Amino acid sequence: MDTLSQLWSLTAFPLVTWQMLVMWVVIGVLLYLAVFKNFEPLLLVPIAFGALLANLPTQGLINPPDPASETVGGLFYYISMGVHLEIFPPLIFLGVGALTDFGPLIANPRMLILGAAAQFGVFATFFGAILLGFSPEQAGAIGIIGGADGPTSIFLSNKLAPELLAPVAVAAYSYMALVPLIQPPIMRALTTPEERKIRMRSLRPVSRTEKLIFAATVTVLVILLVPAAAALIGMLMLGNFLRECGVTERLSKAAQNELINVTTIFLGTSVGITMTGERFLQVETLGILVLGIVAFSISTGSGVIMAKIMNKVSKTPINPLIGSAGVSAVPMAARVSQVEGAKADPQNFLLMHAMGPNVAGVIGTAVVAGYFIARLAG
Repeated sequence: MDTLSQLWSLTAFPLVTWQMLVMWVVIGVLLYLAVFKNFEPLLLVPIAFGALLANLPTQGLINPPDPASETVGGLFYYISMGVHLEIFPPLIFLGVGALTDFGPLIANPRMLILGAAAQFGVFATFFGAILLGFSPEQAGAIGIIGGADGPTSIFLSNKLAPELLAPVAVAAYSYMALVPLIQPPIMRALTTPEERKIRMRSLRPVSRTEKLIFAATVTVLVILLVPAAAALIGMLMLGNFLRECGVTERLSKAAQNELINVTTIFLGTSVGITMTGERFLQVETLGILVLGIVAFSISTGSGVIMAKIMNKVSKTPINPLIGSAGVSAVPMAARVSQVEGAKADPQNFLLMHAMGPNVAGVIGTAVVAGYFIARLAG
């Protein structure tokens, strides 16, 4: 009997807590959504598996180094430095820039207005979170969920409220994955059947020179206006410049594939590893999830309403469905605009038009994050 007790004490079973058991259920749900429902699997799978590791009594995986005993830190202690040292989110932006065509935005610069309108959800939720008792720093981290931009949410949370990194990241990526479910009811409620059938003029071709000038100009102007956004905007436009210049194809492909894929694995697991039951199973986590969907819904509605307002003062009609693409979920939000437009008129092709506000939303959310950092970071 003593031998069995000794063997039992050598295992990790006695260290399992009820919080871990609950988190196993949460992790199971995340993995189900990612694997079987295809909800943002590239991020949800690493996040969920990182959370699984965080909610097991592991040894030598997460522990920091101990100078007194001259022991080194665990594997994920060092991998997570990519988040804490603000390396991973800018690298993701580098890959996003290399994957993104800014041509639709350059061809129709008015779409910048729709990208800006989608940021109303960020600020509305920021003030709402303050009213609910969150600090301004925490409110900024929560509000940015409305931009539907996971890397920016992680970047800002790490700056302003590291203690909220896990719930903010999970909320941001979950709502990005749920774009096809959340946005359509809002889009239909705010538009008439006639508005959904509006056909927009074909976009003009955009030259390589225009795209290169755009990338360089946005880099200079945004960093001069909001220096705190330099890491995100600089990497976004560097990736896009690599894509469009035509002489760095190998670098562009590396940014689009190997770099962004490896960084995504490390970023996701680093976020998941912070999702311990003791930290995640709190009332404020539920509050963040609720505020996150409020932020995302307001951002979606604001873009649609702004497009309707623009139609009142412009002779060139805009299909208001593309206003919902002002959130940063590239290209999923643009695809939702296309799907909803096709339901109203199967011959209406909105995808390229929707990409304009979609990529404008990426820039807009990065600018708002820079503003919050400049105003709120200690």
